[in-house]
Amino acid sequence: MRILFVSHNVPPHGTAGTETYTAELARALARRGHAVMVFAALKDIRRREGRVLAREAQGVAIREIVNNLYHANLRGTWHNPRVERAFAAVLREHRPEVVHVQHLLYLSAGCLRLAREAGARVVFTLHDYWLTCARLGQRVHADGAVCHTVDFARCGTCLVSHAWTQPRAARVVGPWIAALHEVTGLDLSGAARRARSALEPAAARASPPAPAPEERAASATTRGDAPEGAHGATAEAPAPLAPGSEPAPASAAASALARAAEERARALRAEVGGAVDLFLAPSRFLRERFLAEWGLDPARIEHLPFGFDRARFGGARRPSPDGRFRVGFLGTLVPLKGPHVLLEAWSQIPAGLRARARLVVHGPARGGQAYHEHLLGLARAAGAELPGPLTRDEVGPFLLATDLLVVPSLWFENSPLAIQEAIACRTPLAASDLGGMRELVVPGENGLLFPAGDVAALARHLADAIAGRAGLERCYANAPALLDFEEHVDRVLARYARGARP
Repeated sequence: MRILFVSHNVPPHGTAGTETYTAELARALARRGHAVMVFAALKDIRRREGRVLAREAQGVAIREIVNNLYHANLRGTWHNPRVERAFAAVLREHRPEVVHVQHLLYLSAGCLRLAREAGARVVFTLHDYWLTCARLGQRVHADGAVCHTVDFARCGTCLVSHAWTQPRAARVVGPWIAALHEVTGLDLSGAARRARSALEPAAARASPPAPAPEERAASATTRGDAPEGAHGATAEAPAPLAPGSEPAPASAAASALARAAEERARALRAEVGGAVDLFLAPSRFLRERFLAEWGLDPARIEHLPFGFDRARFGGARRPSPDGRFRVGFLGTLVPLKGPHVLLEAWSQIPAGLRARARLVVHGPARGGQAYHEHLLGLARAAGAELPGPLTRDEVGPFLLATDLLVVPSLWFENSPLAIQEAIACRTPLAASDLGGMRELVVPGENGLLFPAGDVAALARHLADAIAGRAGLERCYANAPALLDFEEHVDRVLARYARGARP
């Protein structure tokens, strides 16, 4: 079968859940003899906007279109003729029977129409809420509140602080940097990044040094950091809003963006909803959301959980060499993932009890310099470790050597890779009682739940776990094993083979 994947990023440029899943599924299908290609976006200011780069990785052909987010308006974030022209060329080159969309961020909704016109079956895995939320699919307002429903007027007050494009200076200088690099080979992108970084501390000094949790959530989204770790825009943005406040709803900018958000929602529902043969939802929570909000035929959206390599995420638990209880975090270090919640909770545990344990926070720092410095300060004060990200091969051993993995996310999440990999390793969990996390973590079966953002509640759970009062030793006694990855691939192929809608 000829299969074309569509994703906003692929490794090594993006290494969060969606990108990792896309790469692993593509490689698995290639190993089975299918002809697999990936079409993705690439942010690289050294390259000319719209240029398509070709490479191959482990038997998978990859075509990456350069998109440096020089959008003139919000419409450019989901409707990009340059991307569609490149995608049409890839369709002619690869001639896929199936186009499997993983994400459209940094791409264009019109790619799906082109895929159907080319005669391909279109499958769309819903990894987050990008189709219903213009703020990177986070469903979190700039004031830090989770958006349980979509209110376009409120979307307008949120999007005024969202970096959906590059600042004007970058839109002017970026193409010049790319042209110079292509003609002479001179690379000024590093100098441009350093110049921007030099400006960040001054901006940070204008804000309180230790912002409230609501402000920290806003801080991440204003810089465009996607919760799944996608490379967001680096546009300048206003300072975070004070808790409970928002821009004046009647402002011209908010009103214009409210109309743009409504136009986006209407267009995506028509273009994507009309072109996709089958939606796959990794969580029941997300499936129910799309059934309610898009009114999809239930037969067109199926719950299909991920699968995991039992050889990589199995094996014997690893005892602690020093006898200390081991607590871990695994995820992108952005505010919506909540690492600050965990570090603040850790600091509230009595020092004597905390000395009997160890906290290690792993992940790439993509929440901005000020936020990362805040995390480092919290870690130093509480005796926690922030050693940086893990490679894929290091994740399994880390989870097998962890007594409790904490997932303190402040947004809905969908089906977090860290949680599922922990379950595959039979590692007990403590997670926010929100969205898809609540579906995966079952108290008494595989872990504990606490109200999202509740530092005191998490601190109590951690103290009980360290003291041996949380009942973690009973976790997984009767829990079923997760789906094996090769079985998951079988199920994906079965969906491909069903054929298109009449």
